[in-house]
Amino acid sequence: MLDRIAASDFRANDAFELILVDRLGADQRAALGLAEEDPDLYGVLLPRTPGPGRHPKAIDRDTALLYLTLRTPGRLPRYVHSLLGADLRPTVTRLVLDGVLEIDAGGRFVAGAEALALLAPPPEPANGDGRIAALSVAALHYGQRLELDDTTVLAGRLYSYNRLPLTPLWRRRLPTRAALAEQLGVAAGMPLTRTIGRRWTATRTTDNESPWLSWGAPPEHDHGDGTFKLYVSPQPDVLVDVLPDVVDVLAETRAAAFKVGADVDGVLRPDKLVAYFDRFERLAVAGERLRERLDGVPAHGVPFTAEIDPAGLLSWGTDPPAHAQTTGLQGHESWRLWLCVRLAAAVLSARAGAGGEPWRYALERIRLEGVDPATWAPTQAIWRQA
Repeated sequence: MLDRIAASDFRANDAFELILVDRLGADQRAALGLAEEDPDLYGVLLPRTPGPGRHPKAIDRDTALLYLTLRTPGRLPRYVHSLLGADLRPTVTRLVLDGVLEIDAGGRFVAGAEALALLAPPPEPANGDGRIAALSVAALHYGQRLELDDTTVLAGRLYSYNRLPLTPLWRRRLPTRAALAEQLGVAAGMPLTRTIGRRWTATRTTDNESPWLSWGAPPEHDHGDGTFKLYVSPQPDVLVDVLPDVVDVLAETRAAAFKVGADVDGVLRPDKLVAYFDRFERLAVAGERLRERLDGVPAHGVPFTAEIDPAGLLSWGTDPPAHAQTTGLQGHESWRLWLCVRLAAAVLSARAGAGGEPWRYALERIRLEGVDPATWAPTQAIWRQA
């Protein structure tokens, strides 16, 4: 593949206009969100015309120089080979699949899904053995069938996949937020509430409109090297039975915080119970202890997370740093949202082109981002600060 890259002509994709960040309007700069904090940010590639999978792309100085250089088609400049070294193939492949650059395919220039076969090795089987891997692939099949052309809307559908329907029975069982808190044993003055209060302080309660009930501990002096999430996903019927065991294990392993859905909609979503750790080692210990204590508990399953047990009851993820955030999103982007935005964009890009099955292209595209689609576990490389 390096020979292909060295021997091919590339050109800047004229479907975008490169705008220096200083010359963006106030609304456009606000849409950058956390990406504007990147000191290497040069500007934004804005689509000249709207289309499926087309969205603004924030680029750094090195990418901008390459884009401007390749306005005249030709081979990759020598400095690019020297600068990128072993990262040449994955970096150039991402730029072409993202539509920043196009590659000559025998007389015509292509990008996106059409270019995958030219730049990436033959796809490996992406189906993992666990239930969460199967759920994630099923979510992509579902997203491919939807007649949607908006990345944000499709990402929302992927994110919500495997949520259970809100039936009249569930409305009767949990008519209010207070009723759910009582059933879970976390209302004021209840024994489990007192147990929780020995380590954590309530940060969101039934008194506000947050979709979560959440608790947090004071930050430790050495707060670790990131935010790691442990998803505990039982079927909603057994959440009340599971929660005390979860609280015990989270206290033993010094979880920084945890949250549970605050209303009936919250307990019907797959990611209904999430714990936060500042060290992966603590998450791993908590996952192993919960795997033993919750053996046999019926699982719901959170798509696009890295499984801990084959049934899908326990899984994990880690939030991306500021430099990896999606342009146009405000606030910090979660692990699952980060994935779903990229998967949705890949599905729409493949659907608009001639790149074969969109769901397969999405899996290969996310692999190039540093996520193994067989396990949905991230590599350390994608969280390396730019």
